[in-house]
Amino acid sequence: MRKANANLMKEINMNNVREAMQQLETATKPQLSSLTKLSVVTINSLVKELHERGELFEDMIIPSNGGRPAQTYRYNYDFSLALILYLKEKQGQELVSASVVNLEDQMLSREEYMMPVFDRQHFHNIVAHFIAMYPSIKIIGMGIPGQAVNGEITVSSHQELRGSRMVEEIESDFGLRVLVENDVNAAISGYCMKQGEAEEQCILGIYFPNSYPPGMGIILDGKVVKGRHGMSGEIKFLPGSPDWSREMASNTFVDVVCQIIQTVNAVLAPDKIIIYQDRVVEDSWEPAWELYRDSHPMPSYPEIILEKTFQQDFETGLRRMTLKAMQSNLVPLL
Repeated sequence: MRKANANLMKEINMNNVREAMQQLETATKPQLSSLTKLSVVTINSLVKELHERGELFEDMIIPSNGGRPAQTYRYNYDFSLALILYLKEKQGQELVSASVVNLEDQMLSREEYMMPVFDRQHFHNIVAHFIAMYPSIKIIGMGIPGQAVNGEITVSSHQELRGSRMVEEIESDFGLRVLVENDVNAAISGYCMKQGEAEEQCILGIYFPNSYPPGMGIILDGKVVKGRHGMSGEIKFLPGSPDWSREMASNTFVDVVCQIIQTVNAVLAPDKIIIYQDRVVEDSWEPAWELYRDSHPMPSYPEIILEKTFQQDFETGLRRMTLKAMQSNLVPLL
């Protein structure tokens, strides 16, 4: 028991030093001791171990006021990498985007692959290619238009993904954790991260892709609300939903969007709703929404923001969520 407690304390201290170095980028042992409140003896031991692992590099030696020159250490942000993958439909084909990012959220590599239909073996080969190129990959973040439950993709707007257990297969074949995130959850998370907001607010993101059903992500007090099995926000199952695969007139689309907003507003009373779509312009939307509100009174009205930044927000959210998961698991607590 005593040994287990000592190991636990060491790992906690190691993570404290790691977090300090990631924030500072370069530091001396006395600086780390002052910042973490750990003794110089403990810092010496931990820095030595991190240096031997390759997580810290020796940097410049700086003079001190009358004392011994101090060795500075630089954090190696490439020590642990994340492979970020997302799937989307583009021009009637499946697009797989793959990128490698380091702990500083710097992109080291990016490639895109087009498939007439989703091919699981091709996808597996893409993963293998990047892991062979970057052995320091510690986690895979995967964004999908759907939801995975216990390793199986049970809900997806893409028929080829439904019923797939490729998450389990990738974890088993490569021995890496796979973080699967719904595309709209990642997008609204990315939006809030970029805007620096969400604390003490309820913010919804609703994505209306062309020819596919919409999806919704919910941020409450800075956290994604996922619901049972991650199924919150599956608004395509709302009663009276239209056939989203068919072409829809602009006025019909606007009316359906207004009805969806009224429904989610009655349940969640959000502060803001971010609408991702490219079917109507803001000048057409504003008077239509105003007219709808006049004939459908509600106890509170959210701020409605039309955006065309779904892809950028999706990528930002997925990257940062994956990096956060990786950082929290770099050294597992015993």
